[in-house]
Amino acid sequence: MTPDTPDIPNGPAPADPPPAARSDRSAWNWLLLIPVVVPLLTFLFNSDDPRLAGFPAFYWIQLAFIPLGVGCTVVVYQLTKKRG
Repeated sequence: MTPDTPDIPNGPAPADPPPAARSDRSAWNWLLLIPVVVPLLTFLFNSDDPRLAGFPAFYWIQLAFIPLGVGCTVVVYQLTKKRG
């Protein structure tokens, strides 16, 4: 090398250090099992009565699981999100 040329490394440029490991381990995450397990309990909605606005229990209870899942997800998100 001549003194006029800058030093060029032969290998790839050094990579940035790896990011810190995320810690997604929170006891609140167990709450997310509720919207998974409750619809599997068929004895809760395996009937025709009671009817709600003419709909059998099978249909309206299944639809009630949607707000249950959304509610659990919102609660877990709000309690586990990073602040600051």
